[in-house]
Amino acid sequence: MSEKQGVSRRDFVGKTAAAVASFVIVPRFVLGGKRPDGSRYLAPSDVISLGFIGTGKQGKGLGTSFLNTNEARIVAISEVYKDKAGAFLDRVKGHYEKNTQLGAYTDIPVYTDFRQLLARKDIDAVVIATPDHWHAAMAVRAAEAGKDIYCEKPLSLTVKEGRAMVDAARKYKRVFQTGSMQRSWPEFRQTAELIRNGYIGEVKSIKVNVGPPPTPYNLPGEVVPEGLDWDRWLGPNAPVVFNSELAPPLSKDVFPNWRNYREFGGGMVTDWGAHMFDIVQWSLNMDDSGPVEVIAPDGKEHPFLTYKYANGVTMTHEKWDWSNAIHFIGTEGEIKVQRRKIETTPVSLATKVIGETEKQVYRSDNHYKDFLDAMRNRSKPICDVEIGHRTASVCNIGNIAYQLKRPLQWNPKKEQFKNDAEANALLGRPMTNEWGIRL
Repeated sequence: MSEKQGVSRRDFVGKTAAAVASFVIVPRFVLGGKRPDGSRYLAPSDVISLGFIGTGKQGKGLGTSFLNTNEARIVAISEVYKDKAGAFLDRVKGHYEKNTQLGAYTDIPVYTDFRQLLARKDIDAVVIATPDHWHAAMAVRAAEAGKDIYCEKPLSLTVKEGRAMVDAARKYKRVFQTGSMQRSWPEFRQTAELIRNGYIGEVKSIKVNVGPPPTPYNLPGEVVPEGLDWDRWLGPNAPVVFNSELAPPLSKDVFPNWRNYREFGGGMVTDWGAHMFDIVQWSLNMDDSGPVEVIAPDGKEHPFLTYKYANGVTMTHEKWDWSNAIHFIGTEGEIKVQRRKIETTPVSLATKVIGETEKQVYRSDNHYKDFLDAMRNRSKPICDVEIGHRTASVCNIGNIAYQLKRPLQWNPKKEQFKNDAEANALLGRPMTNEWGIRL
C-alpha cells in the first residue's frame, strides 16, 4: 500500500471516528425512538410546526395541550391584545424550561395581522382560538394558504359560514379538526356506542341541558385598554363600542362573555351546546345530517325548544337535574352523561364492554394527537370540519327559531329552511369588505 493510500485511509478512519463521536452526543429526542415511559421521541423532521391565532384563556390551554403531546412546536402567534400575547409566550417558555427534551426555547414572533402568520412557509397548521365571529374568515384563508386547521368550537357563527369552511377545507385538501374534544373522552364514546348498538332500545327522546340563547349586544361603552387593537378584534363585524366583558384584562382570569351576544356568539346554545348537541349527533349517527324540524317554545304543546329528526327522535333544549349534560331515553333503558360522569339504566351498561363485532365509533384518546396523526396520514380526524359544521348548524338553527319565535322546517341536505325567506336570511350575515368571505 502506498503512503498516499495509507494517508487516505488514516484520514478516512479519523473522519469516521469523529462522525461517530458527534452522533453519540446528539440529544436523544433528535434521533427518534422511545422514552423510558414508552412514548415516542420524534426526530425534528416529524415535529409539527403550529401557528396560534388567538392566545387568550382558551388559547393558553390549547397551547399546553399541544405541547404536552411532545409532537408539536409553536413557531408563531397572532394576537390583537398585547398583554395576552405576552402571557401566552411566558407560558410556552416555561413549558420548554420544564421539558428540556423538547429542545431549547426560541423567540416566537407575534403578529397582529394573522395573514402575516399564514404567509410563513414554516408553519404546517394553525390553531384558531378566537371569538366565533372570526372563525370562518380565518379558517377559509388558512385553507387557501395551504395550512391544516384546528379550530375551536362552535365551528361557525352562521350556517353559511360553516359550509364555507367545509368547502375551503375540501377544495385545498386540508386536514381540519374541530375542537369538540369530548369525542376523545371515554364516557361520551361509551354513550355513542351503547346507543348505536341498541342497548337502550329505540331512542325516543333526548333532553339537552345547556344555557340560554344569545341576546343583541347592549353593553355600555368603555375606554379601550392600551395594547388592544379593537378594530382588529372586531374584524369582519360592524363597529360597536368596547366593553371589557368582551375582552377582559389579564387581572380577571375568566372566560370572556362575548359568547352571550348575537353579534359574536350563539349564547350557551352554541357554547355548551356545541359539545352536548355534538354527542347527540354522534350517537344518532347523524354526523352528515341533522334534524328536520325545530320548534320554538310556545308555552303550550312545546314548552321547550324542540328538534325533530326524520327517524322520529325528539330532542328538547331544557333544564333537568344535571347541568351541561344529556339524558337519552329509550324503549329499554336510559343514559345520563356529562363530563366525567355517566349513569345508565340498566346500571351495567355504564361499564359494558362493546364487542369487536359490534358497531364501534372512531376511537381517539387525545384530541390533539389525533389531529397531528391525521395530518401525517392525510386522513380525517375524529371531529372533521363537516362534523363540526353539522353540530354548529343544529345550534344555529335553534337560535334562529328562538329569535323568530315560531316552528321551522329544515332541510339538512340543502341546508335551507322550507318556504321561509325570513329564516333563510339568518343563515348568513353581513361581513366587512376587508375580512368578509363568499357565503
